[in-house]
Amino acid sequence: MKAIFKSLMAMVCLTVFITGANAQQIASSTTKLSMGKVDPYEMQVTYSKTSHLIFPSAIRYVDLGSEYLIAGKAEDAENVLRIKASVRDFDEETNFSVITDDGRFYNFNVFYSPYPSTLNYDLLTMQKASDRENGNDVLFEELRGNSPSLAGLLMETIYKKDKRIVKHIGAKSYGIQFLLKGIYVHNGKFYFHTELRNKSNVPFNIDFVNFKVVDKKVAKRTVVQEKAMNPLRMYKTLGEITGNTTDQNVFLLDQFTITDDKVLVIEIFEKNGGRQQVLQVENSDLVHAKLISDMHLKIN
Repeated sequence: MKAIFKSLMAMVCLTVFITGANAQQIASSTTKLSMGKVDPYEMQVTYSKTSHLIFPSAIRYVDLGSEYLIAGKAEDAENVLRIKASVRDFDEETNFSVITDDGRFYNFNVFYSPYPSTLNYDLLTMQKASDRENGNDVLFEELRGNSPSLAGLLMETIYKKDKRIVKHIGAKSYGIQFLLKGIYVHNGKFYFHTELRNKSNVPFNIDFVNFKVVDKKVAKRTVVQEKAMNPLRMYKTLGEITGNTTDQNVFLLDQFTITDDKVLVIEIFEKNGGRQQVLQVENSDLVHAKLISDMHLKIN
């Protein structure tokens, strides 16, 4: 009888020990997971009015937590999200999440209110007010592990410094001047800094910018060999350059080199117009790209 009692006590003690160990392990895992918690923003929506959120970059992904919400990108505005309640007076809290092209992840807890205190939100203002290094980065496949927010910051820094380190590549005609002001390299990526000067009175509406590698000399009746080099990112959305103004942009591309018998062609096309400009970049220009580390960047 004593032997049976001892066995039962041993089993009870072992069960208590295992349960306590498992609880401790679960608690430890929970604690570690909570260290990476992304705090949500809170907002109110209503049925009869639409709320708008202005993001710092184009919206890539939206996920709604329930059928209580309807949302969509605003027409002709890739960085503006419209959202409202699809039913009146819902009681439950719901949520939605957004990922933008600059790699930021945002999540929101949403409550219904017949009279929301705020309808429109500028997240760029909010982001500038917070520490940019503490952003929630999503790593996109095309950037191959590079932080999108860092890539965006590098483009912004190049844009704001506005230095012309390449002084021999440009095109000029029809009152339009197109310049390549700099080529920078960082972590397997090229940053091309361009400038467009409209010295005419007629606005130049940019249709698209094209990067491609072509043969330097092509014999007559020979098919031109072209290889498109698609930008991964651009700092500014292409738009209109009004008369007698200057604007610039920064394009992010995968790092590459070309042989001496080829050139990189950068073309900028005018929408409903014929004032396109063409730049030619040699391999020697690419291999002498300026290191980003030489810029002494200050990350705010």
